[in-house]
Amino acid sequence: MTSMSSTGRTAGRTNIQKATLAVGAVFLLVGVLGFVPGITSNYESLGFAGHGSEALLLGIFQVSILHNIVHLLFGIAGIAMAGSAAQSRNYLIGGGAIYLVLWLYGLLIGQDSAANFVPVNTADNWLHFVLGVAMIGLGVALSRGTARTGHTTA
Repeated sequence: MTSMSSTGRTAGRTNIQKATLAVGAVFLLVGVLGFVPGITSNYESLGFAGHGSEALLLGIFQVSILHNIVHLLFGIAGIAMAGSAAQSRNYLIGGGAIYLVLWLYGLLIGQDSAANFVPVNTADNWLHFVLGVAMIGLGVALSRGTARTGHTTA
């Protein structure tokens, strides 16, 4: 549990909670930026779902309204789960596993097929791989020395 310091900032967050908060905030930001013309190129072709959406976040990553909503929800979940070390570990490791499954899914489906409903392109696939490995790595590395209850062990 966190407490407020005399400066008004939260005190007592573990490193894994800080990492989860940061990851959640980044996903939230990415979800918002996916709806911003200019940051998302071909914005006029932003579709709800499916490989037909030609909108590209930062001109690289294929996005759709559904894809952006998933980022927003993933970001909200990260911020909410940063409340304890145990939930933070679950978010990072579980979320990392989800991203590795999404990476494999993206490699196995045809990018022009109906199965590409999120949608993902090659850049998305490899970003999902990096995110999956990084999140699992953070979850494992930062949970060392932290009990399942979320308290730091002596």
